[in-house]
Amino acid sequence: MATIKDVALRAGVSVTTVSHVVNGTRHVSPDGRERVEQAIRALGYVPSAVARSLKRNTTHTLGMITPNSSNPYFAEIVRAAEDRCFGAGYTLILCNTDDEPRRQSMVLQVLAQRRIDGLIVVSSGDDAGLPALLAGLEMPTVLLDREIDTLPCDLVETAHMNGALLATRHLATLGHRRIACIGGPRGLVPSEQRIAGWRLALAEIGAGSGHTPEPEADELLWHGDFTSESGYACMHALLRHTPRPSAVFVANDLMALGALCAAHECGVDVPGDISVVGFDDIELARFSSPPLTTVAQPKQRIAALAVDMLLERIEGRRADPRKVVLQPELRVRASSGAAR
Repeated sequence: MATIKDVALRAGVSVTTVSHVVNGTRHVSPDGRERVEQAIRALGYVPSAVARSLKRNTTHTLGMITPNSSNPYFAEIVRAAEDRCFGAGYTLILCNTDDEPRRQSMVLQVLAQRRIDGLIVVSSGDDAGLPALLAGLEMPTVLLDREIDTLPCDLVETAHMNGALLATRHLATLGHRRIACIGGPRGLVPSEQRIAGWRLALAEIGAGSGHTPEPEADELLWHGDFTSESGYACMHALLRHTPRPSAVFVANDLMALGALCAAHECGVDVPGDISVVGFDDIELARFSSPPLTTVAQPKQRIAALAVDMLLERIEGRRADPRKVVLQPELRVRASSGAAR
């Protein structure tokens, strides 16, 4: 492999001159620059990214931490973030935490050792030590999807409660009154906000009919963990409930796909016997059977904003923390229909 010394020898210049041409750190005469560039092409010389980063104190590398890279929602976010990074001349290093706080802490330390320029974080579960750990890294950080109240850094997320309101109100307009909810994990902010939106919509239904809905909302609430398996199990439990709800809002699309599978196994028609609405609008939602009505998060815009906000901080164009909350939209498909 050619070295910088080989390039200098072939071009008939000093190693310092080659360095200035490669790094653009000082003016080099057109003749000298041409000889160096010809030598680089002839020898196939590749400058050391590590050496250049040490000299410039930047690596043009960003880190991103997600709780579960097998979840299509996060996979689509990561893909969009990678595209945005590539367009800006940055490389993205992705780390998966499997929603384990201990693993999250270890991943953060590894990324810091790799001298990344900034970090995008989708936090894992209930990690009380995360704010102090992120603050100790002293690098630009953007939180995505999951807010941390005690950490003064940038945030971009969807209005989760509003999305759940859209979903449950849609079911109400179709005539449904017993609307169940398969929520996500307890204590996880997006999950709690989506459940809160469902509760608020139930209260609206009760107020509109002049009485409090029966039974109480808690009797219509099941908790999953945002996986298809948990949605499948919760739907089986829901279908055994008496009297059976006529509709269910599911707090993410993966659980909704599991719920559709459970309904099919039980011979329950969707939407004839029970309507199902999800949340996220992952690509698979259009290809389920039936195609899933769901709340669409603006994933491309979320990812692009997260990268752009991070680059603003890295490049010194902004110092104050910024919070951006994007509004979701309802995508009506065949899994929701009029109540019988």
